[in-house]
Amino acid sequence: MAINNPYAAYEQNAVTTAAPGEITLMLYNGCLKFIRQAKKAIEEANIQTKNTNLQKAQSIVTELMITLNMELEVSKQMSVMYEYINHRLLEANLKNDTGILEEVEGLVTDFRDTWKQVIQVTRQQQYGQGGQA
Repeated sequence: MAINNPYAAYEQNAVTTAAPGEITLMLYNGCLKFIRQAKKAIEEANIQTKNTNLQKAQSIVTELMITLNMELEVSKQMSVMYEYINHRLLEANLKNDTGILEEVEGLVTDFRDTWKQVIQVTRQQQYGQGGQA
């Protein structure tokens, strides 16, 4: 399928060649995309699209949880936040509540922006110069 679709081939290549930190950034961005699409679907009363996108967002949050190193205190704290986000996504899905999605979008955006800073600082330490994430 990717052979017939150059964009799909590019996306696949981007994922397979990305560093782990960049993959986490892609996950955050994907989660945000699905939350925004679900919010739009609620506004358009498209329940199936809303449900599909919120399930995708929840799958991403679950994947982020699975990758945590639970020996670290920060991972334990992140796990609690991810559980909260997953719970709120489920609640938004059941109630068709865009307000909840705005709350969750803010949290995921904060995590994503912090992660981008981590990548940038790591690159500065590794290469002695700042790269944009």
